Amino acid sequence: MDLPVPEELEEAPLAYENSDFLNSADGRILRILAEYQEPMARFRRERIQDTVVFFGSARFRALDVANAELELLANTGSSQPAPEDEQPARPDEIESGEASALRLRRAEAAVEMAAYYEDARRLAGMLATWAQALPGRRHRFVVTSGGGPGIMEAANRGAYEAGCKTIGLNIKLPFEQHPNPYITPALNFDFHYFFMRKYWFAYLAKALVVFPGGFGTLDEMFELLTLAQTKKLAKKITVVIYGSKYWKSVINLDVLAEKGAIALADLDLFQFADTPEEAFEMLKKGLTENHLESAYEREQLLRESREGVPEGPAPSAQEMLGPDITKTR
Repeated sequence: MDLPVPEELEEAPLAYENSDFLNSADGRILRILAEYQEPMARFRRERIQDTVVFFGSARFRALDVANAELELLANTGSSQPAPEDEQPARPDEIESGEASALRLRRAEAAVEMAAYYEDARRLAGMLATWAQALPGRRHRFVVTSGGGPGIMEAANRGAYEAGCKTIGLNIKLPFEQHPNPYITPALNFDFHYFFMRKYWFAYLAKALVVFPGGFGTLDEMFELLTLAQTKKLAKKITVVIYGSKYWKSVINLDVLAEKGAIALADLDLFQFADTPEEAFEMLKKGLTENHLESAYEREQLLRESREGVPEGPAPSAQEMLGPDITKTR
């Protein structure tokens, strides 16, 4: 029995153009690799050598000249406001005595967080201005945030206002969110995997500034402190915890040492600061002593003065970024 001649087939999609495969469980390894290699390519193209990372709350908007009202967001990174009964009390509610105790407390907290926003903005501007004047053709200590609103926006904004490149490492979440507008467009990233985003925070960072925040801020801070404590980073990282009153009321790190859960020396892994000027001096001191005056830096500057820096991307990630992650053997 003769079979009918089948219809002509359409061309099969190339594997790397097959969205069904790429978005499947079988394609997960490729998605993970993409979130490593694509940022690496962009960082090399933009000649980013290292970063200073700012962590902090994403739930508060700024008290800005363009925005007279403080507003609490629904969730970390969300662009939607929280329910009305969770919002800070408005001035008219406070004056009339109609505000609930919760809304009054939220109003006080909102003013406090708005002050932290301005501090982060100022500190990022000071740091970016200083780093921009450093010698060399690669961008040093680039201000980096999680790319969202709140303290993250403030950090990117401060660097943007200083006329410098600034990085946003955003995360895809199941609710509506947007990158803040102050990120350098070529350095605006969106990750699916939290662990790959955290890798890029750790890999490039030479310093960390932790502003008041919630679960995400605590998670990110302790992740990097653990890497420093266990010496999984082949570099010294300066950690500045900003807002001692806030943080010492949230967590008591001294108790960890008193109970023997961490070594007393581990308390030296971080410092507290309460003003942008104080934090900037800590950052400048740590970045200068640990990196700008290191043997590796002296060797790099000597090589650049002798050979010059090529116009194209750096030859390799390791040559560009330095010994940032410890060897496996």
